[in-house]
Parts: sequence; structure tokens; C-alpha cells
Amino acid sequence: MWVQKEYQLKARARGFHLITEEIIQQLPELKQVKVGLLNILIKHTSASLTINENADPTVRKDFESFFNRAVAEDEPYYLHRDEGGDDMPAHLKASLLGASLNIPITNGRLNMGIWQGVYLTH
Repeated sequence: MWVQKEYQLKARARGFHLITEEIIQQLPELKQVKVGLLNILIKHTSASLTINENADPTVRKDFESFFNRAVAEDEPYYLHRDEGGDDMPAHLKASLLGASLNIPITNGRLNMGIWQGVYLTH
């Protein structure tokens, strides 16, 4: 069985946001898949996807702190500033983390491990 869908995530402020349940809600077909692979692509040049710790919310805060330091806003060497001082850093973060994920499906569920979730970075 092959299924392809497009879905627009709800708007979010800058940050690391857990979106696992939002994705699952859009894919009722998942329950029918014994063995499969879910490919998720975000069509946005200043947002990205990653899989990481879901049990402790401080992980998302630490991710945010790290990336805000590693890819700081308003650096004087940025030339691209079309949408403000956070525009180029958002593009860099998206390139570092990536725009797609492949997640195994086993017996109708995402097989990521009990403590993992899908994050949207924006």
C-alpha cells in the first residue's frame, strides 16, 4: 500500500515543537500498515525536522538554547536579511537538521522507540 498526502502544519512561533501526534492524526492509514516506512518532508526553507527525546521537555529547551548560540541572530556577516535578523539563522538551522525524516512503521505504529518524538524546528 502506498499513500501520499500533503498537510499544512498549524502555525507556530520559533522554537522546537513536538509534532508526533499531529502527524499521526493526519494518517489514519497507519493502522493498516504491518511493515512500512513513513517519509516526512517539510516544504519550508527555514524549518526542519528531527527525532529526539520526547519524555523530558527540558530537551526541547536545551535544543533551543544550543541552536540559538551556535547559529546566533543578527550576526554582522549575514547578507540575507529579507525577513529580519532571525531569517538567515533559520535557514542555517534547517540545513543543519534537515527537511525530511524516514520512520519505520511496525504493526500500525511509528517505530521510533518509547522515548522519541518528531520535532519541528522553526
